[in-house]
Amino acid sequence: MSETIISADLVASRNAARRPDLERDYASLGERLDRRGIAIDAIRDKVEKFAVAIPSWGVGTGGTRFARFPGPGEPRDIFDKIEDCAVIAQLTRATPTVSLHIPWDKADPNRLKQAASRFGLGFDAMNSNTFSDARDQKLSYKFGSLSHADAATRLQAVEHNLECIEIGKTLGSKALTVWIGDGSNFPGQVNFAKVFERYLDAMRDIYAGLPDDWRLFTEHKMYEPAFYSTVVQDWGTNYIIARELGDKAFCLVDLGHHAPNVNIEMIVSRLIQFGKLGGFHFNDSKYGDDDLDAGSIDPYRLFLVFNELVDAELSGAKGFNPAHMLDQSHNVTDPIESLMLSAVEVQRAYAQALLVDRKALEGFQDANDALMATQTLKTAYRTDVEPILAMARLRTGGAIDPVAAYREAGYRAKVAAERPVVASGGGGIV
Repeated sequence: MSETIISADLVASRNAARRPDLERDYASLGERLDRRGIAIDAIRDKVEKFAVAIPSWGVGTGGTRFARFPGPGEPRDIFDKIEDCAVIAQLTRATPTVSLHIPWDKADPNRLKQAASRFGLGFDAMNSNTFSDARDQKLSYKFGSLSHADAATRLQAVEHNLECIEIGKTLGSKALTVWIGDGSNFPGQVNFAKVFERYLDAMRDIYAGLPDDWRLFTEHKMYEPAFYSTVVQDWGTNYIIARELGDKAFCLVDLGHHAPNVNIEMIVSRLIQFGKLGGFHFNDSKYGDDDLDAGSIDPYRLFLVFNELVDAELSGAKGFNPAHMLDQSHNVTDPIESLMLSAVEVQRAYAQALLVDRKALEGFQDANDALMATQTLKTAYRTDVEPILAMARLRTGGAIDPVAAYREAGYRAKVAAERPVVASGGGGIV
């Protein structure tokens, strides 16, 4: 049996106090959904099975380019991070896997596997880092990594990614995510075609090192840290990369890596249609790559993304198997609380999308009835599915109210007393 960090008795006590109200709310919602021809238990069962991975770096306090203000009880190493992730998994029952970032999380793989297994956690995609320089790194990535003009620097970046694969094989991971900050800050600084060809050549070497049952996710981003041009700047370039590399290569969509008015849900549809959607990094944004809590700014867009995902799920789209992960930076909140609520928000969007009357929607689309088509979506979106989400947590051993249980347990105060205070420093992520 897996260990738990938050007292099981505390969770059970809080659930017992809330259960009568939840059961009434669930029954009431079930009656209303039944009138729409929807079985609430079927939706609940799907929600129970839906999971999203936690990024190891997400449980630390983030920062901006200007400053970082450490929070109390920050994890000192990957083993502290695993314990924080275990708390999220225990209370939400929605986050059974952790995604590691190498070299930040580098440790003996067998020890990592043992630490995670204590809490019943597994490992999601491995993440390489060639967008910053590691301690004792021989060659710098200041002017690029996989697309660098220097062959030795490119080789170093390739070997780092191959090392990530080897670590992941021991951990039981089945995917590698590659994001690079390569690009330029001035017109004429690089030759666009040569840079992209060098990148493709380096990625082919990484792809060749993938085990047969692994997938390779490449991630696009419009800008930052390169502000004039970025090598993998949009979904079109990302699709070209996946197509050029082969059947195990897919596109990863980070919701914050697009211009504010870009139609992300249509990008998702295109990638599904052509079999190249690998998965998601869920977050939210207002101005750029803000890495805000999922659903905190535009929950309707999150719902529209899941509308496309559910449509593909129900229609049996070929090769449809997207990976789901949160990717957020928490500057002013307790990271554990933000990640718990974000996991719930992702589940909420999934549940709402399952409520869409797809037969009616298709009819309105074929009849060019724009008003009723969009109202069909809004009917699902406006449905309060909280009783479904809470019931799913209750049935799987989680907390009806995860944040309330977490706060009553005093976990943050406990780890703050055990973990040394981190001195305030410069900007950047953890």
